Amino acid sequence: MWRWIFFLAVLCVVTLGVVWFVQNPGDVTLEWQGWRLDTSVGVMMAGVLLFAALTAALYRFWRFLRRAPGEITSAMKDRRERKGYTALSSGMVAVAAGDAPEARRQARRAEALLSGSAPLTRLLSAQSAQLDGDEKAAEKFFTEMLDDPETKFLGLRGLLAQAVKTGDKKRALELAQQAYRMQPKSEWVAATLFDLQSGSGAWLSAAETNDDMVKRRLLDKPDAERRRAVIAFEMAKEAGEQGDGAKALKQLKTATDTAPDLIPAVAALVRRYVADGQHRKAVGLVEKTWVKTPHPDLVEPYWEARKSPDGIARVKASEKLASINKDHPESHVALARAALGAELWGEARKHLKEAGAGSGLEPQARVCRMMAELEEHENGDLTKAREWLVRAGSAPADEKWVCGECGNAVAVWTAHCGNCNAFDSYSWRTPPHISGLPKPEAPSTGAALESGARSAIAGPADTARPESLPAAAPSGAAPAKT
Repeated sequence: MWRWIFFLAVLCVVTLGVVWFVQNPGDVTLEWQGWRLDTSVGVMMAGVLLFAALTAALYRFWRFLRRAPGEITSAMKDRRERKGYTALSSGMVAVAAGDAPEARRQARRAEALLSGSAPLTRLLSAQSAQLDGDEKAAEKFFTEMLDDPETKFLGLRGLLAQAVKTGDKKRALELAQQAYRMQPKSEWVAATLFDLQSGSGAWLSAAETNDDMVKRRLLDKPDAERRRAVIAFEMAKEAGEQGDGAKALKQLKTATDTAPDLIPAVAALVRRYVADGQHRKAVGLVEKTWVKTPHPDLVEPYWEARKSPDGIARVKASEKLASINKDHPESHVALARAALGAELWGEARKHLKEAGAGSGLEPQARVCRMMAELEEHENGDLTKAREWLVRAGSAPADEKWVCGECGNAVAVWTAHCGNCNAFDSYSWRTPPHISGLPKPEAPSTGAALESGARSAIAGPADTARPESLPAAAPSGAAPAKT
């Protein structure tokens, strides 16, 4: 509406001006080089306006002729770049889809259209070469990217991924350090550097990287604290192997103070206290841990701390430990172990029932094995012993250290998974139960029955052997030494 008002106002002003000039034409005389021109003021002004319009039109035409070649060249370049970036996008999509021939074709097209000036063209060429299985060509492209400041980080990352893939840990660590210096805020680079440092046993460097990740907010504080505890435990083991008992003790204290639920560190510190003659500290540490985190790996160190070599002494020590957390199944299992060793069959049966053998629930395999040992030694009843061993075959599996990344289950905790090499991925839990397996048939002769029972019961009933879940942990994945 305001535009119309403005237009009408301008039109009125122009109309009034024209009318005024018509009513007051005036006279204008122009003499030049013997020529004389007589006209009115309105005609003269119209001529001046016409001349100005023609001059402006000629100037714009001259500018068009002058700029046309450059504009045409620029338009062609823009069109070429648009096609190049379209090819680049199509190539990235092909890489994501796993279409190696299409990725390679689009990479060549993008490189030709963009004249190799776009940083991403080399990356696409490298990724398409990787997808096609040509690792040498990919390495060549990644190496070329190192010469350009814009693509150097991408080149380092690509070479780092290749080194990790091929298992060249030394080169991978060097590349990770370079990449981390360039992009310390990259979570992937920081995590990769930490994994490589911890995997190679460079625990001091790993601790520095861990602290730096917290400062840069790449890692939560609780996770960082847990890592510090694991690192301290590993450094304690190294110091112990080198004979530096004082350093080992200091690092073990750091580990247990930082992560009181790190059972391997607690057990190691208890044994260190026992070796140093500090039995009270050892006893106190186990009892403090047993309140919140009862664990079978703490039972034997507790017996050592209590100076209970065997028999009744172990029963009394176990009773003291169990009284701290008397309703927990681990307390009953510990008491049953001690009672079996002391040949207190009634006590052993009582606590095995409390641990699951007498309830409506299916007891764990270790409880079934202990019941088999009890039936054989107390009553000489090999038939019942065999029945309990059969039940052990289909009972819920014993708790193990189970990797949260790949499901690998082992009896001995390690900082890295022996199957997938994940850091601090083991947690103490029951592995997934294998269902649908046929139950073993009983032997047809009494001799075979007795032989099978004795061979299965031989050795401590609660000794856990490393197990691997099917399709998750190969048989060759052995736990590292503690």
